[in-house]
Amino acid sequence: MACARKLLVRVFMHNSPAVTRCIAMSATRRAEEAVEKLKEGNPYYSKYADKISKLQQTSAEEFLDRVERVVNPIKDGKSQARSYSELLNPKTKLDEQKAELPHKKLTDIMKLELIADKSAEEISQIWLEYHKTKEVLAATLTTAQYETLMARAKEYPVFLLPLPRSEGFEFIMLQFAANTVHFTPLLAYQVHHENAPECLTLVHYTEEQDKGVVLMRGEYDSKVLTAQEAQCLANELQMFYLKADENKLRLLETFTRKPDEFKHMDLIKEVENIQLG
Repeated sequence: MACARKLLVRVFMHNSPAVTRCIAMSATRRAEEAVEKLKEGNPYYSKYADKISKLQQTSAEEFLDRVERVVNPIKDGKSQARSYSELLNPKTKLDEQKAELPHKKLTDIMKLELIADKSAEEISQIWLEYHKTKEVLAATLTTAQYETLMARAKEYPVFLLPLPRSEGFEFIMLQFAANTVHFTPLLAYQVHHENAPECLTLVHYTEEQDKGVVLMRGEYDSKVLTAQEAQCLANELQMFYLKADENKLRLLETFTRKPDEFKHMDLIKEVENIQLG
């Protein structure tokens, strides 16, 4: 999620002390300052404090570099498809992998010849029935809905969603990349940037689009999200990117065009009535 960094810097990391301290300050001390900033800026710091502490103590300079790079703008980059890993453990660098693990192709999930003569309604029923007993999310969109989703994704490729939890709300960052939506906890992004592990990935399959149906499949990291929480994020995505709601569109616009005016509580108010029932 490299191309999201500049935008999120402006929203969350104003006046970071990590870049204003004296150069002579030790890496350890500066790392401590960076941790304090994370504590102040993210209410969910305590949830991941142990893992952050271990990362900090292992290599203060490496940890500091990861945190400081959040406040430095870079050129927009492309999202890479990536496999899941434990929260706050960065994904393996591409040059250390034998091959990048791609998302499953539709032909890996179902035999297309079996639905060649099926209608959009029949394909939808088969798709939902097939995934009913699997630990993934599944849904279908009409061609019109998918076109609306992609049009708004092009205009607003990065956004935040507040995830209701028992302690309150945790912010989850999303970014579109072609027909895929990547989600990662904001805190994980603040620490690891483009190497942050994803907690949820939604892939839209367009092979049957000419029949009027687009198939969606979502895989989530059960170490980070429950099935209900993953479904909640998918529902919130639809609320903001598919519904014709002026308040939600205004939040998308403000976050993208005027991040200094973006208010987190306005975002929470839009989704606080969602129940994880």
